[in-house]
Amino acid sequence: MSEPTEIRSKPVKAKVRRTVLKAGGTLLISLFSPLPAFASQILAVRVWPSEDYTRVTLENDANLKTNHFIIKNPERLVVDVEGIDLNPTLKSLIAKIQPNDPYIKQVRVGQNRPGVVRLVFDLKEEVNPQVFTLAPVDKYQHRLVFDLYPVNPPDPIAALIEKGQWSLDKPNEPTMPPPVAEVKPPFAEPKPDRLPQVSRMLTIALDPGHGGEDPGAVGRGGSYEKHIVLSIAKRLKAKLEQHPNMRVMLTRDGDYFVPLHVRVQKARKVQADLFVSIHADAFVQPTANGSSVFALSEKGASSTAARWLANKENAADLIGGTNIKNHDKQLASVLLDLSTTAQINDSLRLGKAVLNEIGGVNRLHKNAVEQAGFAVLKAPDIPSILIETAFISNPEEEAKLNDDAYQDRMADAVAQGIRKYFAKNPPLAKGRMM
Repeated sequence: MSEPTEIRSKPVKAKVRRTVLKAGGTLLISLFSPLPAFASQILAVRVWPSEDYTRVTLENDANLKTNHFIIKNPERLVVDVEGIDLNPTLKSLIAKIQPNDPYIKQVRVGQNRPGVVRLVFDLKEEVNPQVFTLAPVDKYQHRLVFDLYPVNPPDPIAALIEKGQWSLDKPNEPTMPPPVAEVKPPFAEPKPDRLPQVSRMLTIALDPGHGGEDPGAVGRGGSYEKHIVLSIAKRLKAKLEQHPNMRVMLTRDGDYFVPLHVRVQKARKVQADLFVSIHADAFVQPTANGSSVFALSEKGASSTAARWLANKENAADLIGGTNIKNHDKQLASVLLDLSTTAQINDSLRLGKAVLNEIGGVNRLHKNAVEQAGFAVLKAPDIPSILIETAFISNPEEEAKLNDDAYQDRMADAVAQGIRKYFAKNPPLAKGRMM
């Protein structure tokens, strides 16, 4: 009885062996045979024009390789993107170039050869292109970025004077700090022994947070922080410029991204007397509410919440997208080293004056100025504060932030705080800062 069983078992074993060999053969074929190539897909295209520079972003599902060069007479930027084929999304880039773009006339897109798409940007003037990639972060996948900077950028102070229609400062015509009380005229007569005369304009740098690729916090109702804070900053600018000895520079005046260190550089280039960064806070719990004011700290954050917020705001460069190769790392360390106790003390005084005023508009999240290592507050020679106008993550405060009357009252309060700060801490004459 055992023999038939043994005979039946042999074919079974042989069949198993043949199956294993067949599978192994398939494996070898898959290892050594060329696989079909799959082109990456362009998922979205975005264009962010501004007077500073124009940014074009291609969002895709893989990291792309590029080669770019400039052609003269007329000025053109040519970019070859490898590993992609022309698709409708990429073609839509043509329609996204607007006639008022400062640097791009038009863009032409075509399949240069299999697996390579060529973009040709017809330019309005000579540019210094920066082409770089960004790794996936937040809601974004891989991004290929073209930043087109003018070779001859305008002088920031000349542009500031031209925009505001101000005349140049007259050295023998003194200007005085603005008043403390609303009922007094724009320039109350100061006490000679306390408030020295200043033979120059007062320049305020207002910094609407986020912008462009970086929306900032997004409320449950769909509000973007970047839009709200720009609106508040423009209202504040108009109120401050009602005073003839004040002029205001916005670090951005439209929907585009400005790297954190560039915001600081802009303030220093126009010799700003104050730097005020405007934000709309967000937290994981929608019940968090209130307004806050922050100054720089060299010794660590004043609270866990302040540290968390500083880390979140400092991550803006990752989301907004900066060219790391072009980032002046040395500058960042120098600014940190030069951030003196005097600057921080002035910032705390400014912060307290503003906090006292905005407390009349909205509940204060904290009754004192908090401190943390905010990158945007590290100008060594400019008192700098960051204002969280309300929690956009709180539905009730999101509604407030979208209300024109609330924005106006918040701008009024900040302006009054700035005026009170100058009344108690009149700026002295100073030379041009480099």
